[in-house]
Amino acid sequence: MLENTLVSCPYCGESFETVVDCSAGDQRYIEDCYVCCRPIIFDVSIDVEGAFSVAVRSETE
Repeated sequence: MLENTLVSCPYCGESFETVVDCSAGDQRYIEDCYVCCRPIIFDVSIDVEGAFSVAVRSETE
């Protein structure tokens, strides 16, 4: 199940929309910012009801 979500880059502060694959369960991956091209760490959590949350951070956090 793919879900669109809006995130803000921890480096440049720009917001952009990205797609999260919720069928993969809890996950951590790196995706480059579409604006400044710096690597963002994405932490995706899926609860028992299937709702998801996304937390983003820089490599130094």
